[in-house]
Amino acid sequence: MAPRSLVIKVTAGKDEPERCNQAFTVAAAAVASGIGVSLWLTGESAWFALPGRADDFSLPHAAPLADLLAGVLAAGSVTVCTQCAARRDIGQQDVIEGIRIAGATTFVAEAIADGAQALVY
Repeated sequence: MAPRSLVIKVTAGKDEPERCNQAFTVAAAAVASGIGVSLWLTGESAWFALPGRADDFSLPHAAPLADLLAGVLAAGSVTVCTQCAARRDIGQQDVIEGIRIAGATTFVAEAIADGAQALVY
């Protein structure tokens, strides 16, 4: 049996804090459960790939976004969508160490891998 993995695409940022935080919470919970996680930051969530941006996010009764992101980075992968990064003038040199920039082909490959489940927030 192939190992289980979860590919999560989050499109919301500070503009939709509950939806955004839910994606990060699910990703961090999966990592803590030993499930392989690939968290994709697209749309407004792309900003959280920049140092300090997750620290500036707040949602009552929710774990700090910076802590959730750090947990995912420690045991999973975090990717910023190529087009989303380009639209925001974000380059590989700008993002937190360990975060990559990749495109739709990579997302599709991860989402259809054996044992993978994909979620979009």
